[in-house]
Amino acid sequence: MNAYPPAPWHMHGSLWLSVFRLARDVDVHHPAGTYGVALVSYEEPSPLTYHELLLARTVKNRAGKGAVTITDIWVDSPASQAGGRALWAIPKELCDFDLDTSFRGPVTSTDWSASVERRPIVEASFTDVSRAAIRMPFTGLVEQPGIPEHPETADVVMKGNAKALPCRGRWSFAADGPLGFMREARQLGSFRMAGFRLAFD
Repeated sequence: MNAYPPAPWHMHGSLWLSVFRLARDVDVHHPAGTYGVALVSYEEPSPLTYHELLLARTVKNRAGKGAVTITDIWVDSPASQAGGRALWAIPKELCDFDLDTSFRGPVTSTDWSASVERRPIVEASFTDVSRAAIRMPFTGLVEQPGIPEHPETADVVMKGNAKALPCRGRWSFAADGPLGFMREARQLGSFRMAGFRLAFD
C-alpha cells in the first residue's frame, strides 16, 4: 500500500509567492531567468496536510505553452515527499517549518521559516488583505524532468480557485543554504492566494 493518496490530489490551503529575476546562470538546474519562490500551507480537508517551500522557474513546455519547472522543494511530510516523487517527478526533500499568523481586521500578517537539521534555508514575512478578495479561478502547467522514482518527464495540470491579491513580501535566504544564490536575485513582486482549492493531476 502506498503511503500517499492516488492522483489527483484535491488540496486546500494558502500560498505566499514572490517573483524574482536571476541575472546569471548559477548551474545547469538554475539558469538565468524568472523564478517564483513560494511557501504553502496545505490544510484540511486536503488528503495530506503539510507545509512546503519551493523554487520554480518559468519555461516553455514541450507543447510550447508557458509552464514552470520546480527546481527545489521541501516539505514536512514523508507521504507528500514520496507521492510527489513517484507521481509527478517533483524532487521533494524534507525540512522543518515554523509558521506564525496573526490577524488585524482584514489584514493578515504571516512569518515563515524553513530549516534542514536546524540549518536555515529561508525566512520570510508577508502582509496581505487577500481574505477580502473575490474568489477567482486559475490554471497552471508544470513540466518536471524525470528523476529516479519517475524517469519520464511529467506534465502536470493545476486547476482551482482562490482569493488572490498582491501582498508585501520580504525574504531572507541563508547565505550558506541551498537557496543562497537567490540573495542576488531581484524581487519583482509578491502575492498571496488565500483559501485556495486546487486539483493537482
